[in-house]
Amino acid sequence: MAMMVGVVMVGLIGCGQEAPKTEAPKAPAPSAPAAPSKSVTDSAGQAVVDSIKQPLDKSRAVEGTLEKAAEKTADTVKDATP
Repeated sequence: MAMMVGVVMVGLIGCGQEAPKTEAPKAPAPSAPAAPSKSVTDSAGQAVVDSIKQPLDKSRAVEGTLEKAAEKTADTVKDATP
């Protein structure tokens, strides 16, 4: 008997609960912005290449200067050794 009362109580409590709310369908996501024109992307890409190329050219020039200085130092050391 107590078991039946428990089942009835659970049934009554369970029926009093609200059904879970479902979300309304979302609006479709906005489309991606239009791609920039080829000339804009080309000029932007070239600007990036130029900004990287200039420091590399300077570092290559410094590298050449250092190599010449190292060769000169090595020649001086060879001449100084008996």
